Amino acid sequence: MGGQGEDRRVRAIFFDEDDARAVEARLLRDGYTADLVRERLSGEDDDEDHPWAVVSDAPEFVLDLLTDEFDGWLDPEEPDVAPPPVLPPLELPRAPRRVKRPDLLGDERGTRLDP
Repeated sequence: MGGQGEDRRVRAIFFDEDDARAVEARLLRDGYTADLVRERLSGEDDDEDHPWAVVSDAPEFVLDLLTDEFDGWLDPEEPDVAPPPVLPPLELPRAPRRVKRPDLLGDERGTRLDP
């Protein structure tokens, strides 16, 4: 933690709505921002099966303690990945390569032709 990690928001996941609302209220009471959202899991059709997420600017250890108390877990976000480096364009041939000694080329099967 420290530096850039303090600016990011941390997500805590709970299956019970009452637990999620209690964590949200506790964080707001302690002076942190907290948003309660419904997590949409891919492949889940039933809205009742979707867990609840509390997204907050509270330090990760605070949310970790609350997830232990209210039977939830932290959803670590992947750090921003830097874009791949921009490489210079490849130098490609402008025309087919000319063979100076065709007698050294092989046939399609990769075998060498006899002169």
